[in-house]
Amino acid sequence: MKISKENAEHYIWGGVCDGWHLVKGQELSVIHERMPGQTAEVRHYHERSRQFFFVLSGQAVLEVEGVRHIIGSLEGVEVPPGVSHQMRNEGAEAVEFLVISQPTTRGDRINEE
Repeated sequence: MKISKENAEHYIWGGVCDGWHLVKGQELSVIHERMPGQTAEVRHYHERSRQFFFVLSGQAVLEVEGVRHIIGSLEGVEVPPGVSHQMRNEGAEAVEFLVISQPTTRGDRINEE
């Protein structure tokens, strides 16, 4: 079945951010996310999951172990398991990106804040 934002399972996180499950399996998760301007997720890490953040539009800041990575459209950053990270949108415009996780992050997130 073809999947898109229009027919994917949708959820809201952080009160104002959107997520769409494009692939929702135990071994692989692909989520399309949208963060409005001036929003951030909670700093955290995953014990087992390796993640890849890929910006589709806009600009995001991904802080990984205290190092800031500015990610523009069609750029990405990989985060290994056990590594603290936080995605932020410090700009005024929304940013849309993919989060690819292997295995899924469900039940694997440890918040640091």
